Amino acid sequence: MDKVENVLKLLLDAIQESGTSEKGDNTLEIPAGVSNRHVHLSQGDMDILFGSGYQMTKMKDLSQPGQFACKETVTICGPNGAIEKVRILGPVRSKTQVEILAGDSFKLGMVSEPRLSGDLKGTPGITIIGPKGSVRTNEGLIVAQRHIHMTPQDAYRFGVHDEQSVSIEVCGPRGGIYRNVIIRANDASSLECHIDTEEANAMNVNSSTKVKLLK
Repeated sequence: MDKVENVLKLLLDAIQESGTSEKGDNTLEIPAGVSNRHVHLSQGDMDILFGSGYQMTKMKDLSQPGQFACKETVTICGPNGAIEKVRILGPVRSKTQVEILAGDSFKLGMVSEPRLSGDLKGTPGITIIGPKGSVRTNEGLIVAQRHIHMTPQDAYRFGVHDEQSVSIEVCGPRGGIYRNVIIRANDASSLECHIDTEEANAMNVNSSTKVKLLK
């Protein structure tokens, strides 16, 4: 009888582990965040554009801890044209950074390339116009490289590491796979996959969409 009970116990444990694994697969889905063009400003450039000592006006908090959308907007200008009402995101940064969509390059007449936030060396500068003045940056114009924010604990759970390049799968009638998605794992992050509005429109992604990580 003891042998039979042991066998039954092993079978029950195996079934339970299998069920837990299947349930765990669902918990490994990643919420999607869709970003439009926007600007991050240094305090020095903020002072020029809006006046000395100007402070941003928070409009709403964003998903990443400590980050927020501001009421203020600016105009960005290139050789061929300008784009008005580009939202500022806070808080202020050490360097000004302008993140545009790939299609904006044609309107501005400027060539930009996918970069991670903060990776600005060798990028073109751009003119930014505010209500009190304008600045011409030496660098900082990028198309945001798609990426996934997560904590180190999330990275361990997914079996990935910071700066790793992975793929994501979007389900649905217009779904598909995006490759070259960079992991950004640090303690100041909240789990979310960031793509821009052009990428989101191509696969019918919105704020309620969840994506699957493919290594």
